[in-house]
Amino acid sequence: MKIIFKFGIFLLLFINTIKGQSLKCTDFVNTFIGTTANGHTFPGVGMPFGLVQASPETNNIGWNYCSGYNYTDSTMIGFAQDHLNGTGVGDLGDVLLFPFSGNADLNSYKSHYDKKTEKSAPGFYKVSFTDFGVDIELTATNHTAFHKYTFNRGNAHILLDLQSGISNDENSFLNRVQTARINFETNKIISGHQRVNMWVTRELFYVIEFSRPYKINKEITTNSASKAKRYVLDFDAKAGESVLIKVALSTVSVEGAKLNLKTENSGWNFSVVKNKANNEWNKILSRVIIKGSKNEKESFYTSLYHLYLQPGNIADVDGQYRGANDSVFKAASKQYYSTFSLWDTYRAAHPLYTILVPERVNNMIQSLVEHYKVIGYLPIWPLWGKETNCMIGNHAIPVIADAYLKGFRGFNVTEAYAAIKATATTNHFKSNWDTYMKYGYFPFDLEKDESVSRTLENSMDDYSASLFAKQLGKTKDYKYFVKRSNFYKNLFDPTTKFMRGKDSNGKWRTPFDPLALAHAGTAGGDYTEANAWQYTWHVQQDVPGLIKLFGSREAFSNKLDTLFKLDTTRKSGGFSGDVTGLIGQYAHGNEPSHHVAYLFALLGKPWRTQELVREINDKFYLNKPDGLCGNDDCGQMSAWYIFTAMGFYPVNPVGGQYVLGAPQLPQISILLPGNKIFTVIAKDLSTKNKYVKQVTLNGKPYNKLFINHKDIVKGGTLKFFMCEQPIISDKL
Repeated sequence: MKIIFKFGIFLLLFINTIKGQSLKCTDFVNTFIGTTANGHTFPGVGMPFGLVQASPETNNIGWNYCSGYNYTDSTMIGFAQDHLNGTGVGDLGDVLLFPFSGNADLNSYKSHYDKKTEKSAPGFYKVSFTDFGVDIELTATNHTAFHKYTFNRGNAHILLDLQSGISNDENSFLNRVQTARINFETNKIISGHQRVNMWVTRELFYVIEFSRPYKINKEITTNSASKAKRYVLDFDAKAGESVLIKVALSTVSVEGAKLNLKTENSGWNFSVVKNKANNEWNKILSRVIIKGSKNEKESFYTSLYHLYLQPGNIADVDGQYRGANDSVFKAASKQYYSTFSLWDTYRAAHPLYTILVPERVNNMIQSLVEHYKVIGYLPIWPLWGKETNCMIGNHAIPVIADAYLKGFRGFNVTEAYAAIKATATTNHFKSNWDTYMKYGYFPFDLEKDESVSRTLENSMDDYSASLFAKQLGKTKDYKYFVKRSNFYKNLFDPTTKFMRGKDSNGKWRTPFDPLALAHAGTAGGDYTEANAWQYTWHVQQDVPGLIKLFGSREAFSNKLDTLFKLDTTRKSGGFSGDVTGLIGQYAHGNEPSHHVAYLFALLGKPWRTQELVREINDKFYLNKPDGLCGNDDCGQMSAWYIFTAMGFYPVNPVGGQYVLGAPQLPQISILLPGNKIFTVIAKDLSTKNKYVKQVTLNGKPYNKLFINHKDIVKGGTLKFFMCEQPIISDKL
């Protein structure tokens, strides 16, 4: 599929004038959204789908610092070159730089900073260290970070900390660097290589270039366990003068890092690089133009920004990358994507990529396939090319199947199907298919962790595989996967009407408390970061089949409505920090709940969906640092908001049907390939007018529950007529 974007005509749409000044889409990005509470986002700099994401760090140990930054902190420890957006596990934070003037505490390099000077926009960040009189500015290219430190007091020093990195706890922090090599090549260039072990074990190669000569003041070894060291570098800079630093990264070699630096950032003009970064962000953000208040625009464009921070292209500019087995490969497209939070992003982020950045999709899919060719199964949660084996299911399967069903063909289809079949039939991590086929579910006495959630999520994957097989004419495989896709039914308890753990003798787990939370990796828990109330609805691919299990649509509807009206209590013997954003027992802060509000629309109660999505939107997507109710999870939390703002959502994320809800903005226009535009209009939308009275598509009445992907990508106008009172029908 050849994707061509032409921006000439569309540019006329994106100019907004406030007080006589033209504003770009990047002016409405608030990178501080989600930087405290549970959001785990970072305010620093990076490029769309880039490798480098340089950002300040206020701390880097513990669950609250998975991104290395918390908006409420008053001190900073430096600026590292790579970060994760909104994850629940920490890693990266490599090659930390800390600028200071005069003397600093050798055991604890940190500085207070002036919150009023902290500013951020796509491709640019700045702040001032009040303890040392240093002004810091950051920008980036795809593979390089560019730092500018202005020493207002002179007496310039920079701590180069190669020990530092984002870690789960103190012990993992002390032991994260396993091997380290540093080469002081010249008085302006330092290069090196480290093997780092935290979430994954990975190879990091770097080159650092300074605009001024440095002298090594001292070498500091305060961490005896680490193989890396810290160095204080001195610079001859008078008061008011700057030191510029460029840092290039590679997964392959120092030579690869140098080539990345030479290709992308060979000069020393900070403003040129900053402006280029901002312009690139504006190009991709301005594919969607909205009408709304300043506050609404900032929430929307920040969500788009977070969506595009990952997955990252880890291939060097020549296409070389390090794969899951530590071998070096070369991508003909010069794109190899990693950092796929698939348990989260298959639900809405990847379907959204097929609409907003279709030119990226084929190479994303091929990257998943290449990962399989190395380790024998599709990735579960890959980071920097390595497999974390985090979470459950094999949700690369629905991502690949969805792309194929939507007409994407710029990847090796034969290899892609082989990858899906092998992944879904060959035993590997958390996937004992022999047990699964013998019992028709994962018995909790044989598979100790997350047996119910794993069965439900695998049913989604098997459904996806069946559709792919059917399209390829593989009838035998199609029937096999269709049969497995119905295994979810084997864990539905008709007495309690919950999805419930069952042992190898077919007996339900007792005692049973549907409110009791289980967390990933907690022995004996049948659910993944959820309870029975939250996971019972996890049949995205077969809502009619789930309704049938309840006995009637009315019984299903009543139980679903109860979900949102229960007490918001959290019963857990372990960590429950992911179960947030509660409305009753609906937990918007965690992904298994994301499709649930839209189930009412499929029951013939669209008004209930309409009022719930407004409540979720108004409560859990706020334009402030603690505005997200849960981890952004590599853009999935943001993707829910973007889809919902447009008035539809992929309950079933495979095949291109989006269930209609209610738009949250008065108008959204999407630039599509070939100068086509798809526009959503919410006529008479207001705080009170949250219900939908009528829908038209291209001027004609539209009475379907869904809008199809093909109708969106060919362009047109979807118009919602909003009203104050729900349009209620007694028919279920």
